[in-house]
Amino acid sequence: MVNFPRIKRRKMKFVKILVISFLAVSSVFASCNNEVYGVRGVWLTNVDSEVLNSNENIKEAVALLNELGFNTIFVVTWNKVMTTYPSEVMKNFTGVAIDPLYGNRDPLKELIDEAHKYNIKVIAWFEFGFSSSYKLDGGYLLEKKPEWASKDINGKLVTKNGFDWMNGFNPEVQDFLLSLIHEVVLNYDIDGIQGDDRLPAMPSEAGYDDYTVNLYKQAHNGKAPPKDSKNEDWLTFRSDILSNFQIRIYKSVKEIKPNVIVSMAPSVFPWSKDEYLQDWPTWIKNNTVDLLCPQVYRYDIDSYKSALAEMLMYSEEYNIELLAPGVLLNLGMYCASEEFLSEMINENRKNGINGEVFFFFEGLKKRKEFFKSIYKDKIDFPNLE
Repeated sequence: MVNFPRIKRRKMKFVKILVISFLAVSSVFASCNNEVYGVRGVWLTNVDSEVLNSNENIKEAVALLNELGFNTIFVVTWNKVMTTYPSEVMKNFTGVAIDPLYGNRDPLKELIDEAHKYNIKVIAWFEFGFSSSYKLDGGYLLEKKPEWASKDINGKLVTKNGFDWMNGFNPEVQDFLLSLIHEVVLNYDIDGIQGDDRLPAMPSEAGYDDYTVNLYKQAHNGKAPPKDSKNEDWLTFRSDILSNFQIRIYKSVKEIKPNVIVSMAPSVFPWSKDEYLQDWPTWIKNNTVDLLCPQVYRYDIDSYKSALAEMLMYSEEYNIELLAPGVLLNLGMYCASEEFLSEMINENRKNGINGEVFFFFEGLKKRKEFFKSIYKDKIDFPNLE
């Protein structure tokens, strides 16, 4: 009995040391966890999706994304030559301020307000890029501005995969797209803007319009461009024009709001340059892209591994925290299996990539339980500073 209090005190002291040690270790793990960043993103479209059709739908979608551990939404802002926000630029240009589907609403603002409640970033995705219409022979935009039409070797409007194209080499067309981008950056509490495989991009069949031909002649002692649209010098000449436009996008956005992210989601290189004149390794070298999300859209794991390895080879100088491959989740009747999704995500992690962006939102609802299990712990968006 005499020694018991002494033993008790020693025991209490030992327990106290254990508790302090545990808290210290926990603090270290917490600190390490806070240093793990990644983009867990999804593209939100207005095609095959009704999310933007009402404020209630937006609230439900954002709540689901928060539940599933996502931290970034890439929302369509420019599609079918219309905007998903009231645009003075479009009102002055075409008389149509917003896609009539949305009436007097502002879906972009509604989404930003709701997403920011959950600390989810919203990036305005200018999906249609330099496209003027889809299977409409140029559409009303080129009816109004026929001089903006892109031309192939036969002098015809360039159409590729059903999309009709404006001439993205023309400074007036570039200024038009920039005016839309600037409008969003100026008027909204947006976290970033994004182009894709149509911005900055042009089909490699394009460039035979008078403006671009004269540019080439001036740089080649009066010699006309090659008739072969895949000629390497001709490909590089036109891709350089788009890379210079990428510089304009980046610098002008940063001049308006330095903290706004400039993101791009091109095709995988070198296919991107051969088919759409997107030389994104040059964008990296020029320091004109904050977040790169190449579209590594594949239907089997071997193809995904190969495309991912190629993407990493061409982006080896890039900060891997700011590299988030685009993953094809859902398209039409196709929805990637849980097994395939696991394989792709695991392959990303093996290569040090801690995030990805899924195309597109509706597929998440079909694989809800999978994402609950795979994205258990929320992580922060990468620090761009």
